[in-house]
Amino acid sequence: MLCRPSPALNTSFVATLLILFVFEHLRGTHNIAVKFSPALMAHSHFLVAGLGNITHPMTRHSIGHHVVDVLASRLGIHLCSDRTGFSAKADMQIGSDAVTVTLYKPKALMNISGRPVVQTLHSTAINPGNLIVVHDSLEHKPCTLSPKFGGSANGHNGIRSVIAALGGEAAFHRLRIGIGRDGDPMNYVLGPLSPHERQFWGPNGSGADLVWRELTRIIEKGLRSR
Repeated sequence: MLCRPSPALNTSFVATLLILFVFEHLRGTHNIAVKFSPALMAHSHFLVAGLGNITHPMTRHSIGHHVVDVLASRLGIHLCSDRTGFSAKADMQIGSDAVTVTLYKPKALMNISGRPVVQTLHSTAINPGNLIVVHDSLEHKPCTLSPKFGGSANGHNGIRSVIAALGGEAAFHRLRIGIGRDGDPMNYVLGPLSPHERQFWGPNGSGADLVWRELTRIIEKGLRSR
C-alpha cells in the first residue's frame, strides 16, 4: 500500500512558526527585545517506539512491535514503511489539549535499534521526555505491564542501544511488557507468544487497555509539566 503524508499540518506547530515570524520581524524592524516562554514553544508531540526483531514477528522479543500494531489499529491509522522502519501519526484529544502521537517500529534488529529510534525522535517529538519505548521484559510475569521512567537498561539490549544513541541520556519512558522467564533466555525470547498472550495484548484484549491507559497517563503528565 502506498502511503502519503497527511496534508493537514499540526495547528500548534503552524501557530508557533507564525509567532516566531512576527516576533523576529518586530525585533528586526523596531528593535524590540523579545523573550520566548518555554510553555509557548512547547510542541505536544509524543513518540511511541515499539522494539522487536522484524525478522521474528509475534515472538516474545518482538512484543513491542505487536503493541504498536495494536495501538495503530485502535487509532484507525496505517503504519507506512520507509527506509528505517514503519510509522504512522495521529492527532489525539487529551482533555482540553490536542496532541500528536507518532507510532514507530524500527526495521533494525533489537540490539541496534537505538539509532533509528533516536533519528525518528529528533524529527518528531524532539524531547527525550516525550519518548515512550515499548519492550519485552524477562523480569516481569507474562501479561503484566510495568511502566518506568529513566534509569538503567536493566540488561535489555534494545534499551541500552537507545540510551547510547541518546548520548547516555536515559530520561525517557519505558513500557515493559512482561514475558516471564523459562530456560535459556536467548531461546526463550525468540519463542512464539502463546495464544493467551496474543489475545491478551490483541486489539480487544485487557492488555491493550492497560497500554492505552498508561499511554494516556504519561501524555497527561507530560502536558501538565510544560
